[in-house]
Amino acid sequence: MTTALIFPGQGSQAVGMGGSLAENFAAARDVFAEVDEALGQKLFALMQEGPEAELNRTQNTQPAIMAVSIAAYRVLEKETGFALPAGAAYVAGHSLGEYSALTAAGALSLSDCAKLLRIRGRAMQEAVPEGQGGMVAIIGPELAAVEEIVQAARARAAGEVIEIANHNATNQIVLSGSARGMEVAMEVAKEKGAKRALPLTVSAPFHCSLMQPAAEKMRAALAAARLLQPKVPVIANVTAEPVSDPARIRELLVKQVTGMVRWVDSIKTLERLGVTRVIELGHGAVLTGLIKRIAPEMTLMNVGLVEDIAAVTRAA
Repeated sequence: MTTALIFPGQGSQAVGMGGSLAENFAAARDVFAEVDEALGQKLFALMQEGPEAELNRTQNTQPAIMAVSIAAYRVLEKETGFALPAGAAYVAGHSLGEYSALTAAGALSLSDCAKLLRIRGRAMQEAVPEGQGGMVAIIGPELAAVEEIVQAARARAAGEVIEIANHNATNQIVLSGSARGMEVAMEVAKEKGAKRALPLTVSAPFHCSLMQPAAEKMRAALAAARLLQPKVPVIANVTAEPVSDPARIRELLVKQVTGMVRWVDSIKTLERLGVTRVIELGHGAVLTGLIKRIAPEMTLMNVGLVEDIAAVTRAA
């Protein structure tokens, strides 16, 4: 059985996440302590106690989600003997989860990853003034039909930014852009028969051209960061193809800030490469939920709670 590890992105956060791992495993506590030290902040206390609004600030959300993912991975290593490359052939992550994947694969240190995600979260938040951008989930139509919706919306709202941000599942696609552009996109989607067109509660229009100022800040931050060749290839969001060369990884992480997250294609790539089991590491089960719709034959597991460690051990 060929395995891939996957790591969630923004939206999976919740107050209390990572708490059971920290209570039961020193390896998890060590991760949270190292992230706190790297950021000069009591981030783990915020994760446990809230307030939720503060945790949902992008500059906090991104390193927090990564910290839980890496805590889960380190516990898996310590308690079961799991290791790369023997345990998995590939890693992948959704948006910020790509940074978690690179950290698990040894390309980034934990402290460097936390600092990069702090910069990334702050840069993405600051790129567009609050209220001037948004994101919309289109449920029902597949990618080609959503591309037509985007073209029609752009024609109706000339000059507005309307772009595809996330191809999450065959019939779940997220748009990103200007506030007016998102309003028009929802109108057009409903006219063209989409089951649902919903505005998302986000602090900025991620993964579209409005994020270019953030991409430039990440270009500088990544150029200064120490990035090694990962122990196994990472499936890059923007190409949905495996990559191991550090220079290429840097380039794709910059493009990822403004580019579409090709999650459907990424999972199909893993299938093509022979992956039959996927383990999601971190809080929740958002990604495995999407994979059930993309690749229903895959064996899916989650590691985010104490009881999950025993389940993975039994499966191994």
